Amino acid sequence: MKRLKYWLPFIISVSLVLGMYVGMRLSEPFKNTRSFFSFRTGQFSKINDVINYINNEYVDTVNQKSLVEKTISDMLHELDPHSAYIPADELQAMNEPLEGNFDGIGIEFHIQDDTIMVVSAVSGGPSEQLGIRSGDRIIKVEGKNVAHVDITNTQVMQLLRGPSKTSVKVTVFRRSTGQTLDFTIVRGKIPIYSVDVAYMINKETGFIKISHFAENTYSEYIDAFMKLKEQGLQNLVLDLRGNPGGYLKTAIQIADEFLPDRKLIVYTEGRSRARESFYTTDHRGYFETGPLVVLIDEGSASASEIVAGALQDWDRATIVGRRSFGKGLVQEQSEFPDGSAIRLTVARYYTPTGRCIQKAYSEGYDEYSNELFERMKRGELLSSDSIHFSDSLKYKTPGGKIVYGGGGIMPDVFVPLDTAGSSDFYAVVNGQGLISQFAYNYLDEHRQGFDKYDSFGTFNTSFNVTGDRYHQFLDFVKKNNVASDAKGAQVSEKLIKLQLKALIARQIWKNDGFYPVLLSDDPTLKKALELLEKKEVAAHGS
Repeated sequence: MKRLKYWLPFIISVSLVLGMYVGMRLSEPFKNTRSFFSFRTGQFSKINDVINYINNEYVDTVNQKSLVEKTISDMLHELDPHSAYIPADELQAMNEPLEGNFDGIGIEFHIQDDTIMVVSAVSGGPSEQLGIRSGDRIIKVEGKNVAHVDITNTQVMQLLRGPSKTSVKVTVFRRSTGQTLDFTIVRGKIPIYSVDVAYMINKETGFIKISHFAENTYSEYIDAFMKLKEQGLQNLVLDLRGNPGGYLKTAIQIADEFLPDRKLIVYTEGRSRARESFYTTDHRGYFETGPLVVLIDEGSASASEIVAGALQDWDRATIVGRRSFGKGLVQEQSEFPDGSAIRLTVARYYTPTGRCIQKAYSEGYDEYSNELFERMKRGELLSSDSIHFSDSLKYKTPGGKIVYGGGGIMPDVFVPLDTAGSSDFYAVVNGQGLISQFAYNYLDEHRQGFDKYDSFGTFNTSFNVTGDRYHQFLDFVKKNNVASDAKGAQVSEKLIKLQLKALIARQIWKNDGFYPVLLSDDPTLKKALELLEKKEVAAHGS
């Protein structure tokens, strides 16, 4: 024991040295581990430190810009489905529809047989002013051939768009005369309209369709409404189907047109944002009384839901269609010096009765993205009986009507998804763009024959896609390697004929021809007209 007493310190020292040596050998693959992080200087930023460390020390070359952008995008993606990072090269394209214009030559085009065909020139735009017409083929841009070269839509826009007051030289082939014409087009501001169409369905009922809520939407709506008012409008159908939203300010302006003074339209609230309420103004709207129907569906989101929710909660309108999308998160945009931006969710939207518009997203982004598909699977798009709400989400309007929260706006009158005419054959020909392609070809080959129609009304009552024309379409489909399907072609015949007529009308009268044809057999619009005829529609608010 005495010997052990004297040797024990030596044994412990040797063990420690041996342990340190073994530990160093075991950790040799990681011998570069060191205190490099910025907390040594009192500036601890884990994300920046990791990115800088990778950029400085990683074994291969790293694209730091891409790494940073992906890190930011993934981080925001984890928060909620609508917080997002927007690269600089995408921000302008995303803002254009909301700003209401873009810089370009002012044409709607379609790629036909690998050639750029002008479908229509924007009214008042640079191309129309120079005399470029529907059916013209753009075969050269700046002297370079662009015909029959597998050109894409993106490439066309890159060639023809550009800053206002810059010019681009194009060569056009005009099939009707066989001429080749050269134009120097000075680019300008081209409007992007958000009121798709406004027309009188019958002597008393006007129809206005809004595609999104942009900077100019309110003025477009007022112009459209006043024109219909002059034509005798007494009832109004406002179509917000497929409208993904846009500016909150614009949604408030539109709702203000239908509600009396000092009515709450919507309020927002978030963890770091105090409640902010938005009310109607003292200015009297042009249609504060009168039968009003609002059409919505699963594609109606955000600003569309704000308008529909406010009008429903104040008993001002009858909402017809299917449950809306359920996007009630408020994003705030902040831009970086390089032109990129983030849109961060800072609050939620609530309707006047207190309903939260946003649907659940706690199960993650993939579940959220597939929610509309899940609605279809459980039958919600075909039957309102499949929709179940908790009593805790039940609200009552001033007029005593029961409305529900839990995500989206549930319509007062449910109309199932129209599946008439659907078939595998239709899915294939529509998915491959063959219906629109045939319509473009048909008008192009018979353009002079349409000169006899001096107005859309004459065309609409006189022109129909006959059986012979439909057989021409089926022959066209076969030439494009689609397998013959006699049963599917028969099931979808009525639907395809209607779409062909609408697409032909669009090339001549644009949306003023397209929508009146396309919606002439629309079940949701028919239900709205039926309710108006029976006077079962809200005409005054609470």
